[in-house]
Parts: sequence; C-alpha cells; structure tokens
Amino acid sequence: MHAIHDEFPQLAGLRYLNHAAVAPWPKRAGKAVAAFAEQNVHIGARDYPQWLGIERRLRERLMRLLNAPSTADIALVKNTSEALSFVAFGLDWQAGEQIVISDEEFPSNRIVWEALKPLGVEVVAVSLKGADPEADLLAACSPRTRLLSISAVQYASGLRLDLERLGQGCRQRGVLLCVDAIQQLGALPFDVRACDCAFAMADGHKWMLGPEGLGVFYCRSDLREQLKLHEYGWHMLENAGDYDRLEWEPARTARRFECGSPNMLGAVALESSLSLLEQVGMLNVAQGLHERMAWLEEGLRQIPGLRLHSPSDPARRAGILTFSLDAWDNQQLFERLKHEQIVCAQRGGGIRLSPHFYTPTLVLDETLAVLRQLAAG
Repeated sequence: MHAIHDEFPQLAGLRYLNHAAVAPWPKRAGKAVAAFAEQNVHIGARDYPQWLGIERRLRERLMRLLNAPSTADIALVKNTSEALSFVAFGLDWQAGEQIVISDEEFPSNRIVWEALKPLGVEVVAVSLKGADPEADLLAACSPRTRLLSISAVQYASGLRLDLERLGQGCRQRGVLLCVDAIQQLGALPFDVRACDCAFAMADGHKWMLGPEGLGVFYCRSDLREQLKLHEYGWHMLENAGDYDRLEWEPARTARRFECGSPNMLGAVALESSLSLLEQVGMLNVAQGLHERMAWLEEGLRQIPGLRLHSPSDPARRAGILTFSLDAWDNQQLFERLKHEQIVCAQRGGGIRLSPHFYTPTLVLDETLAVLRQLAAG
C-alpha cells in the first residue's frame, strides 16, 4: 500500500480535502499524459491503433467499475450533464408525465428536467429531510411518473441513498431509475445491476481521480434504441471508419451516443487513474475512505460551536462532511481555511470537506487543529 500512497505527493504543502469537487491526479496519470504529449510532439498519430487500445481498456475498466454487463453499455461522454441530456431529450415524453427528483440536487440533475416543462412534463421535487427519504421518493411516484432521477450521494449534505431499494421500488412501479453517480463512483462500490437502474452517469474528475472533460454514461441495453439521438457524426455509426459507405445506421452499442472524435488525451489520463483504483480494489478504497471519514467526524464533533450538516450514520454517507462554525461567517471561514492551505468547498450552508482513501491522517489532524484554533477565537 506504501507504493499506492507514493502516487500522491504532499501536493505542495496543501491539505487537500476537495475530491467532491475536482481531485488531484495520481502520479501515474501525469506520467501517462506527459508520455502521450511527447509522442504527439515527435511522431504525431503514427501509432493511433495503440491509442485505440487505451480507449478500449478504459471502457473495460468503466464496465467493471459500474458492474455493467458489457462494454457495449458504456459510452464515453464529455460530462455528466451531457449524459443526463441524452436521457432527458432522448425519451419520447408525453404531456402530463412526471419526473421525480429531490430538492437537494446539483443543478445538473435539476435543470435538465426543468427544461422539459414546455413539453408539459412535470418535475416533482421531494424533500430528503424525512426519516425515510427512499420511502418519500417512492411515495411521490404516481401513475404518471415515468422516471426518478437521483444523485447517489447529495453534493452538499453528503447524504447517500439506498439505490437498491430505490431500484426495486421503481421496478415495482414501472418507473425508470436514473442515477447521477458522480459523488459515489470511485469512492464506494457501485453496481448498476444491483440497483437495476436504467441510466447512470458520472464525470471522471472527482472520485475517479481523472481529468475534467471525460465521463461515463451507462445505458441499459434494452433502452439504447429508445433514446432519440440528437447528435450525429462519423464516430457514432455502426460502420465507423468505412468513410466511403453511403448507407449508415447508428451503432448498436452505446457508442451511438459518441458523435465525433474521442477525447484521447482525457482517455489516457482517466484510464491510468482507474488502473490505480483497480489495483487497490474498490472494497479497499471504500474501507480507507470510511476510516478517514470516521476519523474526521470524530475530530469535528469535539470542536465547540461546530455543527455538522452531514449524516452521522456511515451507511448514509460516502466521502462528504459539511459543517459550519457558529462564530464564523461561511465565506470568511472558507477564505481563512484557504489561507491555511486547506483545499475545500463552500456548499450547503457550510464548509464541505471531502478526503479520499489515500488522504494522510496528518492532513486530517492538521485541518482539525486549524479548526479548533479558529473556534477558540
């Protein structure tokens, strides 16, 4: 495990607790991108077939990370919002149909559905603050509900939902389940088959430790051809590469959602980062994150005047702890923490800390020491 932690240097003295926003890369991803850049400088795309091998390995790693049945179910997309848009504007909506979401969603998983209102589609936002948020979400599903779209982990509070229970409830009601997995994929195990979701998507730049600009879209095989396409180009064809062919049809695989040239630079980085997660193993990643979250929560609870806004039940969280200090304005506290080289975020009426499985306990202890000092005035 020591070699794994060598992948993450001390980040120029930073106390990095911001994986729920944008994560640092492991060393191997930086080396892979540097080597790719050198290759482009000196020989260009002479070895393009080797690049396609990297892209193939990336799809295979993503398939395993989501426990998807096949790489045919995996599309490489620009970001989570693009994948959500493929669903929102791909389904054939009828006026009066409903979409159920929560009232805590990141804008990506709210705006895309609200954009359907001119078609007569109703968006129902459900509070997650009750004792049984899954029951509340499912209770909001009426005979007119076609889709429930939910974040696996809420970006501000860090609340983690029981996706298997939601999947079972949606299946019983004939409702499609769409999961924004960006705050879980790469932090905890995630299984599209266990939760029986129709769609799942995530960016690579958070818990997967990759670059911005490349994400994953899982589309269940029986639904692929039900999504109307709005982007067309050479890459999404069944016979991509046969440039002289006049007749064409969309690819039968999820590549049908990839209209043009791939983000090969991003693929090089993300494939390398995912190789690290696979080397460690997602169960070990989850255990490492669990230990750091417990350590951090215990320390936060001992600070006078500090209020936690995140669930205390380990089964209800992944890698997010949000808090506020009674004596501090959140913006002022955020700026002070930034001055102390603590990289975090201002979210959900407080300050959000998000370590990962490799975060040194020294970073946690130093952050807690700074907060104790600030709380003491």
